[in-house]
Amino acid sequence: MISNQPERLLAGPPLDGRAERFDAHLARLGDHRQSNRRADLIEEIDASGLLGRGGAGFPVGRKWQALAERERGQAVVVVNGAEGEPASFKDRTLMAHRPHLVIDGALLAAEAIGADQIVFYIGQEHELAARAIGEALAERTTEWAGRTRIVLAPISYVAGESSAAVNCINTRDARPTTSPPRVSRSGVDGLPTLVQNVESLAYAALIGRFGERWYRSAGRLDTPGTALVTVSGEIEAPAVREIELGTTIGEIASDAKVRQERTQAVILGGYFGTWAAARDVWDLPLDPAAMTRADLAFGCGIVGLLPLNVCGVAATAGIMAFMADESAAQCGPCLHGLRAIGDATARLANGIARDEDLANVERLARQTAGRGACHHPDGAVQLMTSALNVFGDEFVEHARTGRCSITGARIEAA
Repeated sequence: MISNQPERLLAGPPLDGRAERFDAHLARLGDHRQSNRRADLIEEIDASGLLGRGGAGFPVGRKWQALAERERGQAVVVVNGAEGEPASFKDRTLMAHRPHLVIDGALLAAEAIGADQIVFYIGQEHELAARAIGEALAERTTEWAGRTRIVLAPISYVAGESSAAVNCINTRDARPTTSPPRVSRSGVDGLPTLVQNVESLAYAALIGRFGERWYRSAGRLDTPGTALVTVSGEIEAPAVREIELGTTIGEIASDAKVRQERTQAVILGGYFGTWAAARDVWDLPLDPAAMTRADLAFGCGIVGLLPLNVCGVAATAGIMAFMADESAAQCGPCLHGLRAIGDATARLANGIARDEDLANVERLARQTAGRGACHHPDGAVQLMTSALNVFGDEFVEHARTGRCSITGARIEAA
């Protein structure tokens, strides 16, 4: 874990209270406009090694540089707080309790790339977050008055994808777009647009104050810095923690008072991530580079600890049903492929599998990957494939006998 140092993301007032006010924010961290590094901010961000925290992990400095090097014209910053991932609570927590840190990062990004508009794109279900950002903007000076706005994203898994965010802001249709140009060339109102996750912007605000060496002073292995993770499992409620990158899953579980002997598997990276057997990853460092080498995903920082008494087939079936329901319905692999996988997985989970269901799930997962109009089906089948690897024996048990070895009883069809 990381100590409660005053410059960390979640340092400051307790997270069980109201949002940190502007005067308290300034007293704790100082004014971001006092930084003498602003002229070289993009170089500072790039040197820090900060990776985007929306799931893809693209280097933030390189992303900003591409916008800053455009030939001419206006630009827009979109602060992406849609957070449609059901297993993640980090972005809404950050916005609801540290809104001024997010706003500072957005202002620095706008200055760095020469943008003159900022759009705060927030999931409509995150009411506390939207209210906190709105009240925080009202506390600020008028230098950006009339040039910031809040747009609520619909409740949708795909709404947070960058082109979907821009499409929603422009047309209220929160589905990804598949045709060029990229949003970095033509986004909000046809202007070059930077779409950046709220956690990434909050870290940028701190790097702007304390420098890249400060950021790189944390991190145990290849990837520097700290990160927010959402931990769930045999605990009262999902918990958001700030960890030093390289912290092991076992350390995170211990902090949550979850024991390895009571944990059968871990879902990493969220619904676009992967299942892994707990025994195989308990000592795994949560470091994006190390995880990539292990064919695992850090993603949006989700560590879901599956207890021994919860069926992995049933847990996977619930996720696949959700992913099928959340299809953008723009291509056959997503609309039909995910629905077929979801339906077959549900029958397996409920003890009413057809003879061909398990083989069909494996076949459809292979056929769907890489064929979608967006990456939604790719993420879904990645998770499905990992489930077949981790819970393979249980899938076979469900298919052959209609019984669950976790409960020891015959499954009652839903």
